[in-house]
Amino acid sequence: MQWNLLMLRKQKKLYQEHVAMILGISVGSYGMKERGEVEFTADEMFKLRDFFNLSIEQIFLPRNLGDTEFL
Repeated sequence: MQWNLLMLRKQKKLYQEHVAMILGISVGSYGMKERGEVEFTADEMFKLRDFFNLSIEQIFLPRNLGDTEFL
């Protein structure tokens, strides 16, 4: 799950449809990416970096975190 991205999207009051449109992908594809079922491409990460005006590190969790639960 891309928790940081999910929180950013909700803070901006965006639906998955909005972000999917920014990326030029289907809502279903975006949902799978946000849930961590499919990885974002580098181009998609750059688009989101520019849209949110944040670094990629601030938006995306490292791949090795997976679905780790935080206490």
